[in-house]
Order: sequence, then C-alpha cells, then structure tokens
Amino acid sequence: MAETYLVRYVGGPLDGRVDTLDGVPVDPRSTVTHVHLHGGPKIVHHYDLHYALEYGCEYRVRES
Repeated sequence: MAETYLVRYVGGPLDGRVDTLDGVPVDPRSTVTHVHLHGGPKIVHHYDLHYALEYGCEYRVRES
C-alpha cells in the first residue's frame, strides 16, 4: 500500500487546505495558480512550492 502524501496550502484563499494524494508526485509543480471568479473582478493568487518533506509538500501564497 502506498503512503499518503499531503499537500498543504498556506496563506490566501486556500489557507488551511490539505489535499491528500495516494502517492508521491513524480514532479511536483513549482507553482500552483488559484483564480477567483466570484461575481466580481477576477483575482489570481500564485502559490510557490516552499519545501518538500517525506510526508508531503507545502505551497505558500506568493507575496506581491
């Protein structure tokens, strides 16, 4: 059975979100983009891979 791999998000609208994957991604993305389309102007947040550990990785919102 594969180990659980956690992807955590810190800051911005995804703060506190944790995604659980069945295994370690071969090549984790260096940046994740989140786009708001909630009835107002489009708001884009970029999350950068901050560090990776055996149990998972963490994406932190990019400061403008």
